[in-house]
Amino acid sequence: MKGYITSKLLKKFVIAGIALLIIILGSTAVYWFIAGDSSLLDCLYMTVVTILTIGYSEIIDLSAHPFGRIFTMIIAFTGVGILTYVLSTITAFTVEGELKATFRRRKMEKKIERLKNHYIVCGVGQVGLHIINELYATGRDSAVVAQKEDHISRLEERFPEQVYVEGDPIDDTILKKAGIEKAKGLFAAMDDDNKNLIISLSARQINPNIKVVASCHNNMNAEKMKKAGADAVVSSSLIGGLRMASEMIRPTVVTFLDTMLRDTNKNLRIEETPLLDSFEGKQLKDLNLKQFKNTLLLAIRTKIGWIYSPNETHTIGKNTSLIIMTTPPERLAIEKYILKK
Repeated sequence: MKGYITSKLLKKFVIAGIALLIIILGSTAVYWFIAGDSSLLDCLYMTVVTILTIGYSEIIDLSAHPFGRIFTMIIAFTGVGILTYVLSTITAFTVEGELKATFRRRKMEKKIERLKNHYIVCGVGQVGLHIINELYATGRDSAVVAQKEDHISRLEERFPEQVYVEGDPIDDTILKKAGIEKAKGLFAAMDDDNKNLIISLSARQINPNIKVVASCHNNMNAEKMKKAGADAVVSSSLIGGLRMASEMIRPTVVTFLDTMLRDTNKNLRIEETPLLDSFEGKQLKDLNLKQFKNTLLLAIRTKIGWIYSPNETHTIGKNTSLIIMTTPPERLAIEKYILKK
């Protein structure tokens, strides 16, 4: 349905424009035929002033040509009608575009108002687009803050259903519009380290419980971002270096991870699922994770540290999280299942 109204209006505009052009050219030719001693410019002028109802006197004498005056009345009615139609179509283009933008903005605002425990992505550069893609692929709610028009166009093209707020994310008002007070996490993914630092600080002040992950282009700024409020700082140059080293010394592992992330059929991910304190004292087998066919328990994280490939008889303690390989639908199912237990 998107673009249908605009396409329909464009078609009407083209048809009306062609009809108006035919009337102007045809009427000019008729006037030139009636008054053979007049120039084409005079005939064209006669046609234009008639269609536009300017009301000047006849520059082509039609007193001896009754048909000419009848013809003038015909093109006056016809031309004015078509000209009015063209102008109304142009107006419809403008109004329809503004209305569509207004309705879309209001619709997104309502969606954002309903979001809870979602993620906010500040910035739609290369880093931001990868973050949005991962959140979308794993079925996590998110709101994007975008400032540049080309970034917004790119976002709408790649993620048509993605809700976003237009504005500068260093502005607290914009962050609040994105629902930061109810958000679970925020990504400061701007191309400017200074902006990422300010966003981290603002986010921490507005919502002390939010988790903030910031992108850092200069490693010297990493500690400053952490002091400003970022829980984690990711350096693209560091990640790139580690990836290049892994490609060289452990290519099979890299291929496995790439295949896992790009497999759109199974869409496997390694996820973290915290357990409620009510599970304290129970064993892992009591969770009955085997009912989830596409889920593999890799490790658990406890207060003490990591336990890899844990035994089913392992007793669950406080602050325990499961590290599992699973699909987005089964992750949601497991989270709901754990909440019911």
